[in-house]
Amino acid sequence: MSHGIRRRSLLVSAAALAAAAGPLSGLARAAAARTPKVLVIGLDGTLLSRIKDADAPRLKSLMARGVTAPSSIYANPLAPTMSGPGWATLLTGVWPDKHKVVGNDFAGHDLARYPDFMTRAEAAKPALRTYAVSSWAPLTETIFSPKVDTRVATPSAEYDEGTTKRAVAALTDKDPDAVFVQLDNIDHAGHGSGAASRAYLDAIQGADAQVGRILDAVAARPAHGDEDWLVLVTADHGHTDAGGHGGSSRAERQTFLIAVGDGLTAGSVRHDVRMPDVAVSALAHLGVPVDPAWGLDGRPVQQPRPDAFDALRDRLKPSVDETGIGSGVLGFTHTPPDGWSVDNTRMGGGGVTEWRGWAFTTDEFWTRTERDQQRELNLRARNVFAVADGDEWSDKPVTGTFDSTLISPAYEVTGGAPATLTYTTYYRHEAPQQGQVLVSYDGGAPALVKTYAADTPSTVETVRLQVPAGARTAQVRFRYTGGNNWYWVIDGVGIKPS
Repeated sequence: MSHGIRRRSLLVSAAALAAAAGPLSGLARAAAARTPKVLVIGLDGTLLSRIKDADAPRLKSLMARGVTAPSSIYANPLAPTMSGPGWATLLTGVWPDKHKVVGNDFAGHDLARYPDFMTRAEAAKPALRTYAVSSWAPLTETIFSPKVDTRVATPSAEYDEGTTKRAVAALTDKDPDAVFVQLDNIDHAGHGSGAASRAYLDAIQGADAQVGRILDAVAARPAHGDEDWLVLVTADHGHTDAGGHGGSSRAERQTFLIAVGDGLTAGSVRHDVRMPDVAVSALAHLGVPVDPAWGLDGRPVQQPRPDAFDALRDRLKPSVDETGIGSGVLGFTHTPPDGWSVDNTRMGGGGVTEWRGWAFTTDEFWTRTERDQQRELNLRARNVFAVADGDEWSDKPVTGTFDSTLISPAYEVTGGAPATLTYTTYYRHEAPQQGQVLVSYDGGAPALVKTYAADTPSTVETVRLQVPAGARTAQVRFRYTGGNNWYWVIDGVGIKPS
């Protein structure tokens, strides 16, 4: 059957899964003595919005008990929204530009360099017992390596029912520390009838019951009270209303992560979670330190790291001049967060209101301005980010050129000592456009430290600074100049000692 990319969070503690809920005072103290366990459930091709529409009491109960994090994935030319790259991203903790899975044939993959999270856990803690079962065979035959203790591809005749029975048996009769389960029938219904169909909702209802059986098996374990379960429920991609995926539409790029457990706020919604966080969250819960040399893109969902731009989400506005975004989508503001400023004294006039100078926006808003211009490849920015988009600004008559500077707060530094400027960036270039990064010390003249004049894929940039003797603060400027060219994204800015 046809498959495509699927998408990212759910944590369930042992106490949250208990059949009889009781007072949870002292749970944090008890968690320290419990054995960490991880359960990842993947619902192939599932839209979070349709879970909300469906008769899905077990999934909705998990959402009520923990974090629900809607998210989005990439599109071509990086990779199509298909199963191979989607599951590889979720299970390895890196985006397709690293793991190199760009289709369902897995040709040219680099899974040896970027293995699945169970393989990494086995390497760090060989005593861990790992178990993976899937209805789509390539997951357990290709993505999960032979270092995983048990890998099972369910025979097609048994499909999701066989996968569920095997997962329940493993949780009942064995003592796994990390379990992965993939259910495929929702994707099958999407291909056959479309995401807007009754059949798709019925498939979600059926998967919900299977998820419930798996969770019940966790709760029924004799040692359950001594176990600290982290459960992650996610999907590899979405589906169109008519059915299918692989393209760049918002529906096809959708994924989610539901997380319930210690330290996570019940009934909360987060927008900072991305697909690679699934693998890293599992590793963190199992007590496996993430080596920076691994180059993982994910962050533990248990350890959020909001930046200044994320505080703007509640201040975002609906579109003004953009016509394709939709009136109900909030997603831009020109008002910077506290301590930040934007210098538009050299900025041209007219143009599209939303993009007149540096703006603060989100993936769900910005990527709707114009599909297939690679805005979908802004992978490593999270939640709210800053963008200078000369291309969209020029879609209405303008005077002058685009010339806007984003200015950071003053960061504390130590005079005479090295420091590192870090930020997430994504830059698409067309001459005469240019991006400049400038740094000033103690309010002095800004000095150029980096120039962007060629395409730069989404990355976390580090710039080494040599702080002048006696300096106490450093301030960063991001100046974008151009016209009807492309764009520049900035997020996650900070300066720390080297």
